[in-house]
Amino acid sequence: MAAFGWLSRRRRATARSVAAGEAAAEAARKTSQELEHAEAARGGDVTADAGAKAAKEDEEPDFPVHGDVHAAAFFDLDNTIMQGAALYHFGRGLYKRKFFRTRDLARFAWQQAYFRLAGAEHSGHMEDAQSSALSIVQGHRVADLMEMGEEIYDEYMAERIWPGTRALAQAHLDAGQKVWLVTAAPVETATIIARRLGLTGALGTVAESVGGVYTGRLVGEVLHGPAKAEAVRALAAAETLELSRCAAYSDSANDIPMLSLVGHPYAINPDARLRKHAREHGWRLRDYRTGRKAAKVGIPAAAGVGAVAGGAAAAAALQRRRR
Repeated sequence: MAAFGWLSRRRRATARSVAAGEAAAEAARKTSQELEHAEAARGGDVTADAGAKAAKEDEEPDFPVHGDVHAAAFFDLDNTIMQGAALYHFGRGLYKRKFFRTRDLARFAWQQAYFRLAGAEHSGHMEDAQSSALSIVQGHRVADLMEMGEEIYDEYMAERIWPGTRALAQAHLDAGQKVWLVTAAPVETATIIARRLGLTGALGTVAESVGGVYTGRLVGEVLHGPAKAEAVRALAAAETLELSRCAAYSDSANDIPMLSLVGHPYAINPDARLRKHAREHGWRLRDYRTGRKAAKVGIPAAAGVGAVAGGAAAAAALQRRRR
């Protein structure tokens, strides 16, 4: 039934969704390769920020499978890896740097409040945020936004990473698998977050740029819903991955197309619709928002240990900042 459901959803993927997915996959592979080359030139490996790495257990879990080069993991960002919406946090940082007006920040704040209270994304808010973001960055240099993005991550995002989900990502990395973010956030922002967490790369919304300057237009559409599934499909083909051996993690029912695409779907901090769907289809669940444990079956034991270790590391890092 899950496979049949995916087929019915796939028919609704538009040409713009496919274009957005393919553009995201191309951008993700390019930035990942650039990062690998940069690290090789420095004689080091890609590593996560201090305190972000999860502890490893003495015994490795059955999943993810170690040494499986045809498997990878795909993680949604907002409310799955990070508390709240990355675009809102990025918007706060830009507002601080006087990129836009107070009323624009108020709009971002309303969208963030809805997201946190409802625990779900709203398509109208997504389109509104897209329009606002494009108008804000139009005419600005990509390099400048990337530089500010590094600072904004430290200011607003670093302390909002869910340790439990971070531990799941680390389990895949420790197994020798590639781990990708898949998000509606701008690919530049997503790439910064992925690099800071020591992940392979990111699939994100691609804004058009000419000569290194944003035009105010998108390539395809926002990487949301069916477009995420198209991006994962395109990247899997380019990386010779077998989707039946891959895992995907998300909090939102909007990502059911992406979750249905892989052999190991996980519902993380799920909204009501996704929780219901996951239970009906036997998908694994985990909720890090309240401390309650939802359907532990199938969750790698390392995730629980990693959540505790990650939380302790985060607390220690926060304590050091306060001294």
